[in-house]
Amino acid sequence: MSWPLYQVDAFTDEPFAGNPAAVCLLEADADPAWMQRVAAEMNLPETAFLRRTAGRYGLRWFTPTVEVELCGHATLATAHVLFSEGLAEAGQPVRFDSASGPLTARPGAGGTIWLDFPATPAAPVDPPDGLLEALGAGPVRWTGLGRLDYLVELEDEAAVRDLAPDVGRLGWLGSRGVIVTAAASGTAGYDFVSRFFAPGAGIDEDPVTGSAHCALGPFWAGRLGRDELTGFQASARGGLVQVRPQGDRVLLGGRAVTVLRGQLTAG
Repeated sequence: MSWPLYQVDAFTDEPFAGNPAAVCLLEADADPAWMQRVAAEMNLPETAFLRRTAGRYGLRWFTPTVEVELCGHATLATAHVLFSEGLAEAGQPVRFDSASGPLTARPGAGGTIWLDFPATPAAPVDPPDGLLEALGAGPVRWTGLGRLDYLVELEDEAAVRDLAPDVGRLGWLGSRGVIVTAAASGTAGYDFVSRFFAPGAGIDEDPVTGSAHCALGPFWAGRLGRDELTGFQASARGGLVQVRPQGDRVLLGGRAVTVLRGQLTAG
């Protein structure tokens, strides 16, 4: 038995940039332990497993070490596969059932795909012991905690780009990860920058994190007084995420590129 398998670079329009994800298409329910082994074999930030049922799609995501409850870039990668391979009706949204509830992906202009995700706004908190020391950051403007992650605002874009945290120490904070962000310093076409560290989920630094923008969108919409924003995740690969907060939801826009098509044959 074999399963169609794709590798897609998400939140980019160029191969070998953005965030890579594997997308595996299933015909029946699969053992979660098997899915975890596949994700470990792929050794990408996320592997998505998709099964179609009654016109909808069940979607699960695994890092090389754990299953996660929300993942933006692997959802974008999955939607890209459905649209680009002709597996979904052209121009129509697809709906996913996930651990974070219903999610929708809709094709937009210029190859952009829009994801409808739950907002996960961060509320202000005092930094937990060890957080700022592990980040090794300079002046911190604000610290908050959302449903999934800590959110830390630094003084400027350079501070985010130059950050060299002790990621091992960040893995003991009890959250999924830590988002570090600042307002954009120039006129490069984005409004804010970020980086995301999740060693507790097996990812020291994620290249581009759609789900982190479920917290970043509401945060920067409040800071900048606008409801349409673009974020740049300043990892080594880098990627752009368009953000439109809408109440308790956030629309995330991005493009994707397929870099590999194949068959998974290990059952």
